[in-house]
Amino acid sequence: MSSTTFGSVSFNSGWLRKDGTLSSNSRQCDGSLLRVRASVASSPQSLRSTKEKIDASEKSVRIGVLGASGYTGAEVVRLLANHPHFGITTMTADRKAGQPIGLVFPHLMTQDLPAMVAIKDADFSNVDAVFCCLPHGTTQEIIKSLPKQLKIVDLSADFRLSNINEYEEWYGLPHKAPELQKEAVYGLTELPLVPLIKAGLIELRNIIIDAKSGVSGAGRGAKEANLYTEVSEGIHSYGITKHRHVPEIEQGLSDASHSKVTVSFTPHLMPMSRGMQSTIYVEMAPGVTTDDLYLQLLSAYKDEVFVRLLERGVVPHTRHVRGSNYCFMNVFEDRIPGRAIIISVIDNLVKGASGQALQNLNLMMGFPENMGLDYQPLFP
Repeated sequence: MSSTTFGSVSFNSGWLRKDGTLSSNSRQCDGSLLRVRASVASSPQSLRSTKEKIDASEKSVRIGVLGASGYTGAEVVRLLANHPHFGITTMTADRKAGQPIGLVFPHLMTQDLPAMVAIKDADFSNVDAVFCCLPHGTTQEIIKSLPKQLKIVDLSADFRLSNINEYEEWYGLPHKAPELQKEAVYGLTELPLVPLIKAGLIELRNIIIDAKSGVSGAGRGAKEANLYTEVSEGIHSYGITKHRHVPEIEQGLSDASHSKVTVSFTPHLMPMSRGMQSTIYVEMAPGVTTDDLYLQLLSAYKDEVFVRLLERGVVPHTRHVRGSNYCFMNVFEDRIPGRAIIISVIDNLVKGASGQALQNLNLMMGFPENMGLDYQPLFP
């Protein structure tokens, strides 16, 4: 999962890297490269008494959350509650306009937040950055209409595909903001298969991705297919051969390998609220072993805050990352000679959406990427 980022600096297509640059070339933000890898910084605000509420306007970056009444919007609000520099000043929800967030999501009632308004009534004069948590197909025109000085992180898929013709092919409607597509940066800060491809350890053919996700990934809208009796006590495969994540996966892997990569991707809806497990089957290059894959991933992610390669033989489980921004993974030898199995697990609403988005905005604004995201997994 990923988000797309926009800034006052124009970016070419690429990945948002940890030093603030793109994968293709070095870029600067506000005159200096973004620096990460630091511990969470202390500030006068973070040292205040927990009983003293800090007004959002006192924080250095004023945040707007578009689509705050959806699951990803609510998760952004929850994660921002402990961020020392980001404060929410504007929230939108067209169908819930005028309501406080605590009425829509009672678990957020303890926060002192502005009432939600319709997007057309939102005042962006006191906003520095925006999380766009709106459904696919709706954000292109909205982002096009926003003030140009805003930093934007879009959680939808509307700007993930660099080729606008490919967007129309997979989403069934023309791109409504093609002039902005060239500025969009594919904001996925960790890329599990890419280190193996760049090292030449796996073949580019016969990559099979079997992905299982919790029901919250389908959104909060009332849909018959998402009713309890429809999803409980069973597993539902969907989007077979035509799921919309396919072109962005292939886009990222093709960019990494400098050649066309085609994958077989099948998602499954699981009877659980949160979580995503990807079981990936790959063909190793001649002479390569699963130990080589393990050591390469260990080297690639040894300094990563949120990616943990487990001890050899330990199976990752979604319940061990619930509510957190962590990704647990491991590599296993397949019974078929020359093949390996990679298993990764995340919380689909945090690392798969809102947590990744906050990590991206931290990088855009020059803060440590883990700031406001050091939530431990919730278990049991």
